Amino acid sequence: MKAKSIKGKTTEEINTALLKSMEDGFRPTLALCFISKNQDRKAISALLDAESISIFGCTTNGEFIDEQTEKGSAAILLLEMDNDYFTVYFEEYPDKNYREIAQDIAKRAAKKFSKPAFLLGLSDASVDGEEILFGLEDVVGAEVNAFGGGAGDDYSFTETLVFTNNRESKAGIVCIAIDEEKVKIKGIATCGWKAVGTEKIVTKSEGNHVYTVDNIPALDITVKYGGLENITPDNKNALIEIAANFPLQLQREKGDPVMRPGLVVDWSDRSFYTSGKVPQGSRVRFSLPPDFDVMEKVVQGVQHLKATEMPEADALVVFSCAGRILSLGPLMPLELEGIKNVWNVPMAGMFSNAELGRATGGNLEMHNLTTCCIALKEK
Repeated sequence: MKAKSIKGKTTEEINTALLKSMEDGFRPTLALCFISKNQDRKAISALLDAESISIFGCTTNGEFIDEQTEKGSAAILLLEMDNDYFTVYFEEYPDKNYREIAQDIAKRAAKKFSKPAFLLGLSDASVDGEEILFGLEDVVGAEVNAFGGGAGDDYSFTETLVFTNNRESKAGIVCIAIDEEKVKIKGIATCGWKAVGTEKIVTKSEGNHVYTVDNIPALDITVKYGGLENITPDNKNALIEIAANFPLQLQREKGDPVMRPGLVVDWSDRSFYTSGKVPQGSRVRFSLPPDFDVMEKVVQGVQHLKATEMPEADALVVFSCAGRILSLGPLMPLELEGIKNVWNVPMAGMFSNAELGRATGGNLEMHNLTTCCIALKEK
């Protein structure tokens, strides 16, 4: 499998980069498109469609190829992969029947491939991503490889989108099913955030809707222990401050803790929605602001993946939480450079609203404030 990454801040720049990439005979069949809402994604999609390239697309909170982070741009990973090795699915979930939609995709993929793996892009910040993962597991099995992220909207917290050839949705899923008999795919979700304080109990929750912690509204207890100020509906940065500075960590019996920051607030009762389930009665802790160790842990996790499961790769896809770049700022390129240097192959990715993957020693879950790194290698 051949791979190349391109980027641009205008449709014309993308067109030029696309044509240049094909001058040596490279003929991509699949494009993973990470595109700011400020870009004309329909025009860019039309360029790819004209070359008969299948599209997996997400709007973003920032984009990158290699370690070079951008805002308001388009970053695209082009793959020359046999069309028989993958299929792109696109579905909507206006009725929030996430598990059912995922089951249907998995059933179709399982008819085509004896061992399918999945790359996922999700829109709608309140989506219960774990229901989608459960739907895939229901059909393919608990060991299914599935990775991806939640689309962004340049931190406006208004409307995220996923798209493919001639279709897009603000409440939908774009999914690449890959034949693992032909293409090896491995990934890891690593966070590095350190917990602080005593364990607290989630006293009321339903799915990914957290009402109270220690019988205190979820937003209020977060504001109290985080020392946060001016967290009101009028503060456009309120959600960013909550998610990036003082997220919850869900403690588990198996594997590393997973991050569960509030992404959507219900101001009527000061509860919030997270990207993954927080079961009633579960134990949570708050998190310390990140330091340099956070980046080192991510790079070490990727190095371990190479050493134990994926010695070689043709291409690399990265979903890194938007909260990481808000917290790490100018240090973020160092983390991406560390990941890039592990295999030194074409890499592209986005700053996402949530991340899908398997943490060290854990189950397949939806994460936040996490970097999910996926390596691909044609057999």
